[in-house]
Amino acid sequence: MTRSTVFAPFDLVEGDASRGILLVCDHARRDLPQEYGTLGLPHEEFERHIAYDIGVETVTRELAALLGAPAVLAGFSRLLIDPNRGEDDPTLIRQLYDGTIITGNYPLSATERQRRLDMFYRPYHDAVSAATASVAARSGRAPFLFSVHSFTPVMQGMIRPWHVGVLWDSDDRVARPLIDALGEDPSLVVGDNEPYDGALRGDTMFRHAIVNGYPHALIEIRQDLIATPAMAAGWAQRLAPVVEAINRRPDIHQVRHFGSRTGPV
Repeated sequence: MTRSTVFAPFDLVEGDASRGILLVCDHARRDLPQEYGTLGLPHEEFERHIAYDIGVETVTRELAALLGAPAVLAGFSRLLIDPNRGEDDPTLIRQLYDGTIITGNYPLSATERQRRLDMFYRPYHDAVSAATASVAARSGRAPFLFSVHSFTPVMQGMIRPWHVGVLWDSDDRVARPLIDALGEDPSLVVGDNEPYDGALRGDTMFRHAIVNGYPHALIEIRQDLIATPAMAAGWAQRLAPVVEAINRRPDIHQVRHFGSRTGPV
């Protein structure tokens, strides 16, 4: 966790917007603004998945470099406010997460909740919106959004067998070829909407891709496979040709509305 007197709620990676791809990383960092201290937690809690998605910042930056594509990364810990949740989601600001009580989030006043939305959550999503609009304008096509996450090998005592998972809601234009391509490697166990379901109303893909009819997918990589910079870079190298091939598909860069399994869009 790093500290700065000037806290940036997002980080932009420059890239060629005309390529039609935008990478998004909601849980890239574990940082907090100085005024929040550690939210009442010992520093070792910020080494855990509850604070950020381990390994994904390196994967995203390396993948952006390999593809020559822009990326937007959130600059704050999900413990402050989770950018991959809708504003009305009860887990937007967690008070209990995987056995840890976040005392700095309890009690939370309506004023403080609004402050975190205005200072961190909304600026990040405004940046994603602006980057998406830039890709659409520069490419002249519907942007392809690719979101990078990671998951724990074990959760609540359950050993997770997947090495990687692809999450999606109703639009499978990216998800299906991505699952198929990763599944060609016999050493990989690939999850289809595992270990989580990609239908999450109000999340980043819902907000920026589904409602706009843009092609998209969210990838989850198991954290022990990207725990070091070298391992994370290796996964970026594995993903780059797959994402590149999907980006060339004739049906990808079109606006198509598939709706959502969560309800009307």
